[in-house]
Amino acid sequence: MKQIVLSLLIIFLIGCNQQTNNPYKGLTFNERGVPQYNEVTSAGTKMITVDGKYKVWTKKIGDGDIKVLLLHGGPAAAHDYFESFEDFLPPAGIEFYYYDQLGCGNSDIPADTSLWNLPRFVEEVEQVRQGLDLENFYLLGHSWGGLLAMEYLQKYQNHVKGAVLSNMVAGIKSYTDYTSQLKTQIFTPQEIKKFDSLDRLQQYDSPLYQELLMSKLYPSVICRLETWPEPLMRTLKKLNPAIYIQMQGVDEFHVTGNLKHWEMWDRLPNITVPTLVIGGEKDEMNPQDMRKEGKLIPNSRTYLCPNGSHMAMWDDQQNYFNNLIAFLKDVEENKFTPDPK
Repeated sequence: MKQIVLSLLIIFLIGCNQQTNNPYKGLTFNERGVPQYNEVTSAGTKMITVDGKYKVWTKKIGDGDIKVLLLHGGPAAAHDYFESFEDFLPPAGIEFYYYDQLGCGNSDIPADTSLWNLPRFVEEVEQVRQGLDLENFYLLGHSWGGLLAMEYLQKYQNHVKGAVLSNMVAGIKSYTDYTSQLKTQIFTPQEIKKFDSLDRLQQYDSPLYQELLMSKLYPSVICRLETWPEPLMRTLKKLNPAIYIQMQGVDEFHVTGNLKHWEMWDRLPNITVPTLVIGGEKDEMNPQDMRKEGKLIPNSRTYLCPNGSHMAMWDDQQNYFNNLIAFLKDVEENKFTPDPK
């Protein structure tokens, strides 16, 4: 008898869990199990008009009360490398939105170079928020997306319930100072000599220069997996170099674009929504500066993945998502407590 009761209880709990995380709740089905819709579906995809004339691509994944808008890195990458989120957030009952920024991925790619500046991208994020009808939502920005999120929060955080600043420090000087250190830590003296020689000649496209980046630097601080995930490789193939060079520069060592003087340190205390600063101990962003960032945001929690690099959502995946989802649920359930400052 006890075994029967226990079995029924297990079936009941599994059924409750499936119902809670069921992405098809509210749908009706015909006698053959085919879902019935009253309008044409788009598989969660929505094109949103920005700046009155351009279209940017978004896609809703999962279903839940917790809604997260993702801001991808770059500048000028695309959403694809965020696909690891699909294995973690929807099963936890969390709804999230991909979004390819203008000039990237599946969005319009205009030739107007006056568009590629930080203030315009901030306004683009706000237009996307309105287009998705998001209010009291969570904003997650990774790398350049983290920079963009910090700027967005300075102006529009009244719409945001919680923020995640992933793998980004609060100033370009901090960033470039640390990449200079990484060069001496990762390259051999002979490699540094070759690198500096090519640098002086500005031969950034040379096979040797690119080889030093791809075989030495990036496997150490960008993604530490022996084989890089296909979604990450797909993202790199989609990178729009015109935007990247105009805003960033040729690579991590040369921030010569219009972001070169960007600093946020003295404005971080203005971010008052619950915030998670998350990164990797082996990141190309200085771990100590990410900790400093967390201390300057008054209502924040900081976690650095012990084995993670810049793509900690891939190379220290379980730690990354354990802490991300715990943060989202703590805020949603009014259980969030910031770190001591």
